[in-house]
Amino acid sequence: MNQNPEKHLILADPILGSFIKLNIMEPRKKSRRTHLESLVEVIVSQQLSVKAADTIYARFLALFPNKKFPKPEVILRTNDSKMRAAGLSYQKISYIKDVCSKVIAKEVRLNSLNRMTDEEVIAELVKIKGIGRWTAEMFLMFSLMRPDVFSNGDLGLRNAIIKLYKLKKPPTEKQLERITKKWSPHRTTASRYLWKSLNNTPNQ
Repeated sequence: MNQNPEKHLILADPILGSFIKLNIMEPRKKSRRTHLESLVEVIVSQQLSVKAADTIYARFLALFPNKKFPKPEVILRTNDSKMRAAGLSYQKISYIKDVCSKVIAKEVRLNSLNRMTDEEVIAELVKIKGIGRWTAEMFLMFSLMRPDVFSNGDLGLRNAIIKLYKLKKPPTEKQLERITKKWSPHRTTASRYLWKSLNNTPNQ
């Protein structure tokens, strides 16, 4: 029986639940983006606020006809200086071009990701230059719509937990495990509310 995520979290955790009751969010909508586009967008968003990431990604799309996401071959042919002018660092440009190269060479199996477990998806994606566990976890949450993902390495989530649970210092891994375990199998929804508590909800 699939319980409503908010109902489960409210019953399982009174602290997070008290915030949820006052801040009910709309259900997530499935992304219409391709897996490649989602990966490029999440690379752009690395270490940036949501607003800054949105601005730079819009400038990136504006480099291409009709502001539509192009094929990987087109991205590879795009001059680095043009991408830099859109606000991308040379490092992120190299990451974006690496994922495009690996997709074309079929070194990364994006078409198979939907059939993989969460950990298998992470193992596949970290083959790409510049994609670590955090980036793969964001992809799991917002592109593959996996319901039970929590990113221990996300600074925003850690800060939200410090704030909501009135901790005097950053939580240890054991504390994180104890707090987040009760949210399963809806840790992705819990993460969205934690981000919302900081007014910094990632793109859905």
